Amino acid sequence: MPSIPTPTSGAVPQAQPVIYVLAAHPHWRESRANRRLRDAAAQLPGVQVNDLYARYPDYVIDVDAEQARLAAADLVVMLHPIQWYSMPPLQKLWLDEVLGYGWAYGPGGRALRGKALWLVASTGGAQDSYHPAGYNRYFFDAFLPPYEQTAALCGMRFLPPLLLHDARRVPEAELAAHVDVFVQRLARYPDWPELEDLADCPECAVPLGDRPEPARAA
Repeated sequence: MPSIPTPTSGAVPQAQPVIYVLAAHPHWRESRANRRLRDAAAQLPGVQVNDLYARYPDYVIDVDAEQARLAAADLVVMLHPIQWYSMPPLQKLWLDEVLGYGWAYGPGGRALRGKALWLVASTGGAQDSYHPAGYNRYFFDAFLPPYEQTAALCGMRFLPPLLLHDARRVPEAELAAHVDVFVQRLARYPDWPELEDLADCPECAVPLGDRPEPARAA
């Protein structure tokens, strides 16, 4: 896949916001919505799209390169389908390995502070299935806390998600309108009216005693 520039510490700051899109779909050929969104984002200036499943087919993530891209970004976009009420497995592994203690969170972990995280997600179920009376039993907001708290722990602002329900069956006109909204949002960031009403980045102090244990060899 095309290479993504890896910024260096001596890079000159750009006036235009840098947007880093993490596109994670295990089966792009079967994707109807996410593939359209990914391809549309890739056409925009100032937007870097990283197709995680194409870049890391062996699940071996280049942590240094990913951290450099994150450090250079103003807005991080997580683009993926919701699978079992969460994110695809490679996206979760990416979080586990890239958002390290002492870098993204915890004492000294301020690399992402002040940036923004935007979830752009699709579901296979219709919107009314995410309801106490529906088969998913909860409103969709009930599945957002892991995303919200990931942003909070890293000192990032969690922006209002952009969701597309019933992605496999949504009418073509509705899908096209959804893609247009996505593109317009990316092109206009950070000029979103609702951002003025969002709280500042939270401060989640992690005590030294809560440092995660290093992974042990099997």
